[in-house]
Amino acid sequence: MKNDSILLERKEKVAIVTINRPQKRNAFDEGLFLQLESITSEITASLPRAVIITGAGDKSFSAGFDVNPDNPMVKRIIDAAAARDPEPAGNVITAIRKSIDAFVSIPVPLIAAVNGLAYGGGAELATRCDMRVMDPDAVICFSETKLGLMPDWGGGAALTRLIGHSRAADLILTGRKVNADEAYSLGLANRISAKGNTFNESVVIADKIAQNGPRAIRSSLSLIRQSANTLSSDLLKLEALLASELISSGECFYGVGAFLEKRDPAFPDIE
Repeated sequence: MKNDSILLERKEKVAIVTINRPQKRNAFDEGLFLQLESITSEITASLPRAVIITGAGDKSFSAGFDVNPDNPMVKRIIDAAAARDPEPAGNVITAIRKSIDAFVSIPVPLIAAVNGLAYGGGAELATRCDMRVMDPDAVICFSETKLGLMPDWGGGAALTRLIGHSRAADLILTGRKVNADEAYSLGLANRISAKGNTFNESVVIADKIAQNGPRAIRSSLSLIRQSANTLSSDLLKLEALLASELISSGECFYGVGAFLEKRDPAFPDIE
């Protein structure tokens, strides 16, 4: 399948998903979320042995949510913030999570080939995959709090389960950048590839998985995911609720406005 924003290719027993908006640092707009749903349905209809997801080009895995006035989702978030109404914000988050949750629920191993920057939702998407291979120059950054937002693609809960409370607090609350070496030391990256070889390294892993018993892989993966995701349904619901309430507080006006104007935000104190 091929379209404007996402590509699906099959190589023998491995499916390769490429986020294809390099001019936008592979950021997600409304159309890309819908296309990811379509890709997910196509993969699920004829399951491979493993799935690799990566970003087009050599600079970005994904910059996450496309914070751009032309993105209809941004307008809905701004309207929700202006109206101090969490419901429309919650509807946007529900739409995002519908496509992300479906993709990460594909019942075969998901490998994120992090070939460049993974910011915000891009970091969350990579974190929700089963494994991550990083280019030595790649960077992961949970940048949402810099915009007066918070993780809402399911990545906040996923990161905490993956690396622990204190380390997740460090990354999310500071919004600082994490290079490949630190990501590996934290347990956030499984492997660091040779420079420019992230995709090929991911293919090697996927091919090794594909050589093993497909039922054994799916059963083992189901156990691994359920073990890691204990209480995740409640955590994911809480993440979505808190994120929609945060948007309706209006704090993101200061962060998103500063981002669009390329300046540092000045967030007011809580009254």
